[in-house]
Amino acid sequence: MTADRPEVGADVSSPDERRRIPWSRTATISTVRSLYTIRPSPGPRWPLALQAALAIAAPIAVMTLLGRPDLGYQAATGAFAALHVSQLRARERATVLPLVVVGLIACAALGVLVGSSTVLTLVGMAVVTVGASAFMFGCRLGPPGPLFFVLTFGIAAHVAAVAPGFHPVTYLAAVSAGCVFSYLVALAPLVRPRRWREPRRRLHEILARQPWDADSWSLFQRSVLVAVIGSVAGILVDPDRAYWIVASGIAVVGVVASRRVAVSRGIHRMIGTVGGAGLYFLLVLVPWAGLWLAALLGALQFAIEIVVVRHYAMALVLITPMVLLLTGAATGDIGSSAVALERILDTIVGSVLGLVAIIVPPVRRTGPAAR
Repeated sequence: MTADRPEVGADVSSPDERRRIPWSRTATISTVRSLYTIRPSPGPRWPLALQAALAIAAPIAVMTLLGRPDLGYQAATGAFAALHVSQLRARERATVLPLVVVGLIACAALGVLVGSSTVLTLVGMAVVTVGASAFMFGCRLGPPGPLFFVLTFGIAAHVAAVAPGFHPVTYLAAVSAGCVFSYLVALAPLVRPRRWREPRRRLHEILARQPWDADSWSLFQRSVLVAVIGSVAGILVDPDRAYWIVASGIAVVGVVASRRVAVSRGIHRMIGTVGGAGLYFLLVLVPWAGLWLAALLGALQFAIEIVVVRHYAMALVLITPMVLLLTGAATGDIGSSAVALERILDTIVGSVLGLVAIIVPPVRRTGPAAR
């Protein structure tokens, strides 16, 4: 990712214009056209794609060779850390990513702590969403926003609730090791001497407290709305799957305040998830495990990072089986067709929820910070 790249499908109108322009026939045509248009990549993607692939595949491969593939599957969740703040220079990423790592580990710990209680899990998910949204939007850290904090919490709570013989300390140790390894992988560009000569802002400069602008405030409110309503929807659908509903809604909210972009993302997400479930059904015809599963997940993650800035629905076709395979491996339930069908329903519910959240007018802030 580059620092100035717009999100997939983003328009370049000003924030005020984006809030004034109603949905129109032109916007509808643009959204439909985006489904069969491959956007040019804003820059080289293979370095980040390689980092992400290595971060998810290496823990599984190493622990398989050591005779504990189960720990490798759990540690692979830490690969999410390498996907954050990729728009920053390498030395600046090295400064900010430890905060992301600590946040992801804290989310996993909270998930493990409350996973046995449906009520506490739903409350915890709302707390994680609000906290992660405040951090990512308030500090304006860009893609992928609070999404992977919510997923990390949800996966941890789900594994704690259903995995046979679950050991909380072992799980947290594995996830923590995976996060730290992912951080080290993200530092790989620093082996090149020229990276050390690049200018670098200090942490307090990168995270400088600024008055929230209208876009950040709108994104935060939408995420909070998704968290609250998504928790209620989870009770009605299935509390164990509420994290996927909320994560789908958060993904639709994205990191761009434009309603047009969010609606386009919602449509892409629903179509891509259905396609991804179909790919999952094909993949589980093969009994993936150990080194072969590591290679498959690494290949999927590499392809996702290459494609996601060019076509969001196509990326979801790959993201869906990757997360289903990883979660299934961690819980010992890999290959479940029932889970894939549930994820389709959950994604539709979450995407609709995300669309509702962007339609609801934001509460305007008052005071000096709002001006």
